[in-house]
Amino acid sequence: MTRLEAHCPPGWALLDEFAQRVDVAAAHLEQAGVTGAPLALVLGSGLGDFVDRMDVQAAVRFAEIPGFHGTSVQGHDGRVVRARMGGRDVVVLQGRLHAYEGIAMDAVVLPVLVLRALGAETVILTNAAGGLDPSMRAGDVAILTDLVDLHLKDALRGLLVPRADGELQMRARRAGRLFDPRLARRLRELAPGATHAGTYVSVWGPNYEPPAEIGMMRRIGGVAVGMSTGPEAVALHAFGAKVAGISLITNVSVEAGGAIVTHDEVVAVGADSRDLMEGLLGRAIETFSEPA
Repeated sequence: MTRLEAHCPPGWALLDEFAQRVDVAAAHLEQAGVTGAPLALVLGSGLGDFVDRMDVQAAVRFAEIPGFHGTSVQGHDGRVVRARMGGRDVVVLQGRLHAYEGIAMDAVVLPVLVLRALGAETVILTNAAGGLDPSMRAGDVAILTDLVDLHLKDALRGLLVPRADGELQMRARRAGRLFDPRLARRLRELAPGATHAGTYVSVWGPNYEPPAEIGMMRRIGGVAVGMSTGPEAVALHAFGAKVAGISLITNVSVEAGGAIVTHDEVVAVGADSRDLMEGLLGRAIETFSEPA
């Protein structure tokens, strides 16, 4: 049995070719010193410098890992980092891959599933996002409690296949609570200042949404919108990891009359809000590494 197959949802099997890709990538990382840890962290746009606060023990670039794509988006260094912080071990994706880069969905979720194969039980997903609540301000934080995935494409389609001997009712994977409620509550307790909580809307991109789409997302209950995180959360949850999500609000999306935002501005807000996010992430690493 391969590493990830041990975490397959009941009634499902992992496609052999993908299972081998995960194992090869995990073995390459271990040989380079990036061994697993119970806690993992994914750093989104403009947040990669958080690694500078850590005691980095080993790092490997995405492009050097068999089966991984290199990153092509500003603010995403594209490294897997093994580090310690506050006496806690953590494995970090310093940057991520996006479907809008022209990458197949299986390649988008491969890095986080490799983290799971390396032993990650809890994964904190961070991102830069547009705020959908008019009361928000750039630099606010939103703790994610649920997901609307407008990719409208199952991130695991073709990677998980029903077992031949499985009961029919076991073949329909239930989404359940993608973001762990206990972790979300704890993040709200740890987060200082202007903190919101709610549903993340995950879209294809790489465009910023027109006013009519912003209005639709607000009406379906979204609090933040971005071009990542959804597929990763779905994949990790399916393989039994506990997932926490944090959005740094880099701009407030408006239905009419607002200024056009650029990716440079998104990255700049990430840098300006570094102290807020780094403080929260440091406390989360310390808390989430403690026994439940």
